Amino acid sequence: MKRVSPKSKPLLALLAISLWITPVWSQRSETVIANSLPALGDGSDITLSAERQLGDRIVRELYRDPDYLEDPILDEYLQSIWQPLVKGAQARGEMTPELLERFAWKIFIGRDRSINAFALPGGYLGVHLGLISVVNTQDELASVMAHELSHVTQRHIARSIGDQARMSPLLIGAMILGMLAASKSTQGAQAVIVGGQAMAAQSQLNFSRDMEREADRIGYGVMSEAGFDTQGFVTMFGKLQQAAGLNDRGSFPYLRSHPLSSERIADMQARQQLQTPRPANEAKDIVQAIMSARARVLAQPGVGALRAWANEATDTNMETQALNKRIGILYGAALSLMQLRDFSAARALLPRLRLALGGHAEALRIVQLLEMEMSFKENDMRGALRALSSTTQLPSSQWQRPELIFVAQASARLQTASPSIETSQLLAKSVSALQAWVLQSPQDAQAWQILASALAAQGRNLASLRAEGEAQLARMDFGAAVDRFKAAQDASRKNPPQMGDHIEAAIVDSRLRFAHGILREQLLERQVR
Repeated sequence: MKRVSPKSKPLLALLAISLWITPVWSQRSETVIANSLPALGDGSDITLSAERQLGDRIVRELYRDPDYLEDPILDEYLQSIWQPLVKGAQARGEMTPELLERFAWKIFIGRDRSINAFALPGGYLGVHLGLISVVNTQDELASVMAHELSHVTQRHIARSIGDQARMSPLLIGAMILGMLAASKSTQGAQAVIVGGQAMAAQSQLNFSRDMEREADRIGYGVMSEAGFDTQGFVTMFGKLQQAAGLNDRGSFPYLRSHPLSSERIADMQARQQLQTPRPANEAKDIVQAIMSARARVLAQPGVGALRAWANEATDTNMETQALNKRIGILYGAALSLMQLRDFSAARALLPRLRLALGGHAEALRIVQLLEMEMSFKENDMRGALRALSSTTQLPSSQWQRPELIFVAQASARLQTASPSIETSQLLAKSVSALQAWVLQSPQDAQAWQILASALAAQGRNLASLRAEGEAQLARMDFGAAVDRFKAAQDASRKNPPQMGDHIEAAIVDSRLRFAHGILREQLLERQVR
């Protein structure tokens, strides 16, 4: 197999969301990956624990990917689709209590403009910004996510890997990574999949036709149970079919991992004929149009594309478009101008956006968050807090996650730069709300990191270092977590204790032992292999 020079190729994407790796693997890196993969057994079925462990090891690298995106607004939107689907799968009996408990059921977003999504071992789902940008309705996006969710609940990944029982964990891991690398570069896939044996067997790890049909059928039912319009399945298939018919040249890597067939399309169309047509949901379509525009801009398309999208708002023919399309154009133009740092032009579009939206409360809220983002870009923290004044006046228990993240960031930065009684009170309110949030969502790494900054702004160094350690644990960087917890221990010994520090120090000791334990387990795994 031809080797690819690291100097002649860019870093190659792997996973569904652009996890970057070196094109040519050294013998040492192969050994590291082999040692880090769980033993999948020899001829026996893969257990839930082994599948979760394999997924954890792959996803751990994803957190280090520069294209991994933490965007509170898109995160919240995807969760508003994902969580009902998870509950729908539970209600239909597709997701057992054990599966719900053992797997992560977590979504990752990547700054990739290709139309793609992937399920990974252990209940992880990757979604490209490109996919979010091309769907017209929330239901179309839900259809893709329901299909991927069903691959996981039916253990298709484990069953596909189980068929390769004689292969080593290294080979299985390399094949999975290579298949995902192919979402952006077939050359990248060849560079990742080491050895002729893996190349020959790669196709055997693809989902079979029966698995694809099963994921369609179950995903359709899960989607319906979750309250989405199953017509989204049919229209999404139509998009993919059109892309296939136009000789897709790589924009739709989803077609490579999930090839369409006339049988699959006909099955979904037949099922839909038995459903009562639902009226269009204008409010949901408007929000999806906004999210599609946001995804396009955050995918970093370049200055030329940003200017072109900004100019769309000046097109006189725009007024002839449907309302949701006009809203998407205006929002995309404002966000593009913000990225170009033309803040006056960006702000000038906000009144037009609000006027067009009328009484659509959820979309108006997203515009309010955009106004806050503009103030952030201008380093105007007081302006950011003014934009969210309707939120800050509410009890913190009523704050939604994006507002919580942004208010905590703004109040922490303002308190550090220009402390005041008012800012101090708002910061304390934000810290209390964040602490309640991470108690319920301990794997929310971004929330932990924001909490660490907010605690530091309050002068609570020990608690801040502990929160940094928790953020690293949530990102599965156990070495960095140990470092932060050790720093917290040192801080507790050197500095006079503050109120609550004794409890915090005891928690730090416990979490340090936990992180140390995981590192020891990893070391033992390497020694055994």
